[in-house]
Amino acid sequence: MESEHIKAGYNKTVGKAKEEIGEATNDRSLEAKGHAQQAKAKAQDAVGDAKDAVE
Repeated sequence: MESEHIKAGYNKTVGKAKEEIGEATNDRSLEAKGHAQQAKAKAQDAVGDAKDAVE
């Protein structure tokens, strides 16, 4: 497993937690940060997939 996939898994998990905490506490800023972190995770997964395809 590439390090990009590991980073993506971390960012997906933390981003989801931030999103849910933001929703629960009505903190729109934290919720938005969670969405952004999850988007970053998708990009990291794509980079990891591309690296895997090259290898």
